[in-house]
Amino acid sequence: MAKKTLIYYLAIAMFVIGIVPRVEAAFVPSQAIALPAADRAEDLGRIQTVLESKLVKQRLQDLGFAADEINARLSQMSDQQIHSFAQQLDDLRVGKDGLGVVIAVLLIIILVIVMINLTTGHRVVVTP
Repeated sequence: MAKKTLIYYLAIAMFVIGIVPRVEAAFVPSQAIALPAADRAEDLGRIQTVLESKLVKQRLQDLGFAADEINARLSQMSDQQIHSFAQQLDDLRVGKDGLGVVIAVLLIIILVIVMINLTTGHRVVVTP
């Protein structure tokens, strides 16, 4: 009975450890930093590159946005807004941690099966 309790405890602990999100920390400046004009041009270039991709362009057209409207809105944004938007585009990844979660769950399942096979006389057979 104690072995089963230990197995369940370890399986739950592995699951909880596996699903904890990664935390990113950084220093926050106490005052706003003025960005030079070259950074604005670079950030606008990055934003334009993303906006010109086929998927983004098609999705914006589906939502009813014209290219002129988008360019007009970009020209109205401040340097800080443009920089923030460009940074968020850099951080954006499709399916960000989906693969990591799947791998973690599969590893936990495999570990539980191995622990059950090693500690008890039972065999776990997985059939498709």
